[in-house]
Amino acid sequence: MKNSNLELATFGGGCFWCIDAIFQEVDGIEKVISGYTGGNAPGKPTYREVCSGLTGHAEVVQLTYDPSIISYEDILIIFMTSHDPTTLNRQGADVGTQYRSVIYYQNKDQKEVALEVRRKMSEYYTQPIVTEISPLSTFYEAEDVHQDYYRNNITQGYCSAVITPKLIKLRQAHAGKLKKTNA
Repeated sequence: MKNSNLELATFGGGCFWCIDAIFQEVDGIEKVISGYTGGNAPGKPTYREVCSGLTGHAEVVQLTYDPSIISYEDILIIFMTSHDPTTLNRQGADVGTQYRSVIYYQNKDQKEVALEVRRKMSEYYTQPIVTEISPLSTFYEAEDVHQDYYRNNITQGYCSAVITPKLIKLRQAHAGKLKKTNA
């Protein structure tokens, strides 16, 4: 990595394809990796196993970001406004614990910021926020086909019906936080 001051953020908010596409556009995000964490099954889980709901893992993204460009708090605000944090184990038609809304913190500071952002964001929703805040356990990178899924499959039905509208919302709500090529 060219910058040794980069940090990690890990969270899930439904299908990782959506969250991946969103954070590909955010300024200060150096890398986005789709993966799995939070489960209890032994060994590295596969997409099929995670989708079964039996491993306990969530579909997540792990961001490598430059805190001199974007703060952890701003990342979490974008995350919390890019999915519905009030639905338990569900985002749209994606249902199951693998689609839960969850923030996995790396350290005490991230935990405190996550708790504060969740509290602040609760003022903007009529239903209670159900986003979990948990310590990060082992992160497993998802299979190659799931990395940068939107860009590689932009004409696929799920991408155009589900992800594209989320990107439009992102561009309207957070235009000042986007990479100049996407703003």
